[in-house]
Amino acid sequence: MQETYKRLLTYAYNITGSYEDSQDLVQDVIEKYISLDQSEIKNETNFLIKSTINHAINFKNRHTRKMVYGEWLPEPLSFENAENKLIREQTARYTLLVLLEKLNARERAVYILRQAFDYSHQEIADTLDISAENSRKLLSRAAKQLENIQYKPDHIEPASGTDILQKYQLALSEGNIVTIEKLLIDDIKISADGGKRIRVVKAVEVGKSATAQLLSYVQQQFLGNKPHTFHTFNHQPAICFWREDRIYNCHILDIDSQGFIREIYSIVDPEKLKRLQ
Repeated sequence: MQETYKRLLTYAYNITGSYEDSQDLVQDVIEKYISLDQSEIKNETNFLIKSTINHAINFKNRHTRKMVYGEWLPEPLSFENAENKLIREQTARYTLLVLLEKLNARERAVYILRQAFDYSHQEIADTLDISAENSRKLLSRAAKQLENIQYKPDHIEPASGTDILQKYQLALSEGNIVTIEKLLIDDIKISADGGKRIRVVKAVEVGKSATAQLLSYVQQQFLGNKPHTFHTFNHQPAICFWREDRIYNCHILDIDSQGFIREIYSIVDPEKLKRLQ
């Protein structure tokens, strides 16, 4: 049952982007399953998977508008944390989780099932109670939207990611806007999530010059005296800034194959940072 639980949790997290909500969803599914008459259920695992995915879709549909300071971002996770029960290879990259927010819940589920779990369209149809043709259309629609926002999951070696993180932090600490700009692509985008309690300077900024100036300002005003550590969260390089024994701010970077930063996700929401401690 432990391996099944990990699978269910991974499905739910990829759809919702929240580990805590995923735990609640899976627990709810399991509790309801235990109370059912199981004599007519032919395959326990398939039944639980189907129930979890549909439960996660319904949850996502009910929570499409999240009242937060800044831009809502998924909860980042570390695979070095023993409490993390997700299947590493099947957990989406952080950038993909962010971009999947542009899709509706059903499109998101179809995309995840096809790309992360290698489901056939007939298997997706059976899981979501739709036709195989509808599954193909939903996948095509989802892929088109991701293509329009130019999602290209470039592979970055861990050593390269760390090297870029070091250059990034050095540039920030020096407050040299020109140096910061050299690390960024022209249409760099930074998004900040303060959750329900922390106000952020700006929710979204786009463009090399504007982003460099914003980063320099945040560094001078909030991060300059805080120690930092380098990590990998959701398969991507990240830097955490600490206040005493708590993470104060986390930047997750999306880096292209040339070594330039094309997206920065700044998570300040303490609820999303607590599992990274």
